Amino acid sequence: MRHDRGTDRALDVLVCLAGADDVRQAVRERIGVAERPGTVVPGSRWDSLPRLSADALPASARLWVLEEDRADLNELLVLAGGLPRGLESAVLHGEPFGPGRKEPVPVLGALRERLLAESAERLPAAELIPALRAARTMRQGRRAVRSTGRGDWSRVIAADTEQPLPGYTRWALALRPDCPPVLRERFSAHPGHAHRTRLAGIVDGPETYVREWRSARTVLCALGTGRWAFPTRTGEAENALRPLVRDSLGANVEAWAVLAQLLPTFTGTVPELIVTAGAIA
Repeated sequence: MRHDRGTDRALDVLVCLAGADDVRQAVRERIGVAERPGTVVPGSRWDSLPRLSADALPASARLWVLEEDRADLNELLVLAGGLPRGLESAVLHGEPFGPGRKEPVPVLGALRERLLAESAERLPAAELIPALRAARTMRQGRRAVRSTGRGDWSRVIAADTEQPLPGYTRWALALRPDCPPVLRERFSAHPGHAHRTRLAGIVDGPETYVREWRSARTVLCALGTGRWAFPTRTGEAENALRPLVRDSLGANVEAWAVLAQLLPTFTGTVPELIVTAGAIA
């Protein structure tokens, strides 16, 4: 079988979960998918930029990349564009994202030029909360939220606790992938909350992403990128899929062949794809 590169990456994610070495090898030979490298950035660094873009990864997955605290990935992610201003600012200042980490992350040369311009645009600390309270349009809310750094979240939560921030500000805060859950949950009663956060690419975690998001090809391509861009969190998604892959597909190479044919145009979730392929075979 011949596949485009994206489909190859997507299939490789599932084949790696198939079981013993001889099973994986038989599946690879049947569907024509070679084993791909794991945690190393593949090929040219610049060729990897599209795979880190906002079109290729949901916002939360791009936060998972930052949680690796790797200077080379931070550089690529910023250059790919589309990071919320507050997160880009944190990267430019070398702030760590991984849980429990305190050591600053080196800022590579290509990003240093942005630091002065970014600092000039950021609101002084004393003006942040007043600006968040003053927002009367979504645009004003987003503008104020751009200046919210990772170290400002405790102040923002305290301000909202003392007196709820305007709705536009709360929307803009909730759509930041690094918004603390306690703050996002305060807005979850709004009927449009779940829909808007989903459109913004906010995901509860890798397991939710792989079980509920679609299309299967898009999700699996993102996980393929995650093997080198956010391996710490990709393991959670793989653990959720592994039992289903082995129960529904296992060593049945014809079921794998069906899955390979379905994948490019399948509009459902990854679990739906796996179960459907197994049932057809």
